[in-house]
Amino acid sequence: MQIRDIVYGLGDFIEWTFGILPVAGNIPNILFIVIGFIFFFYWMGQMNKHKKQGGPV
Repeated sequence: MQIRDIVYGLGDFIEWTFGILPVAGNIPNILFIVIGFIFFFYWMGQMNKHKKQGGPV
């Protein structure tokens, strides 16, 4: 087994994963946006708690 075989195998795998993207459509984008909003509101809640406890602004 040569390094070339490993590199080509890895390249083929990465190319295969790109084939999944059209099937998935916008679902990954929507998931990232929803998860981002969840973390944003969680972080703002933590900052609000910190502010109420008299922490530095």
